[in-house]
Amino acid sequence: MRIKFYATFRELVGRKEVEVHGVKTVRELIEYLSEHYSPEIKKQLIETERINEDKPVDGMILVNGHNVLHLNGLDTELKEDDEVHIFPPAGGG
Repeated sequence: MRIKFYATFRELVGRKEVEVHGVKTVRELIEYLSEHYSPEIKKQLIETERINEDKPVDGMILVNGHNVLHLNGLDTELKEDDEVHIFPPAGGG
């Protein structure tokens, strides 16, 4: 599947997109990216104080244009031909 990164995640990975194979869920994808590219991805997406039952991802993950928060969250299933877009948490105040 094709994974596209935006903003600071592009800097962490050092590319704007990568190909990933063999992951079955969004949770597995985050683990894979954390292990192979940067642990900071996992920290920013699912290990912040803003994570709760209603918001399992801090940032935005789209699978084929659909936000995982409106699908199955971290348990959203992935297929080899999917396109995933990963945005870091937005700052501001």
